[in-house]
Amino acid sequence: MALQFNSDNFEAEVLQSDQPVLVDFWAEWCGPCKMIGPLVDAVASDTEGTAKVGKVDVDTEQELARTYNIQSLPTIAFFKGGEIVETMIGTQGVTVDVLKGKLDALAQAPGS
Repeated sequence: MALQFNSDNFEAEVLQSDQPVLVDFWAEWCGPCKMIGPLVDAVASDTEGTAKVGKVDVDTEQELARTYNIQSLPTIAFFKGGEIVETMIGTQGVTVDVLKGKLDALAQAPGS
């Protein structure tokens, strides 16, 4: 199951993580977000110990959404070393294998 990131834990869990982090920016009212949610949960289970995977509800965490300029949902952001290194917007091309592959590549990249 994916972690729940919020303004209280985002810095420690995401920005200061020594592992790559996938953050799913979503909202309850967003239909496509509900399609991606189970994929994100599956990736969280499959990458436990090598990467962190979590979700940010943009309705309750509006400041985080503003900080990262989230304008479309769903947005999946990949963080490494406290910085966004890649984003995916929408549902096109989002599969468990693609998400896991991106996290695996980040985990093996220099500086990890």
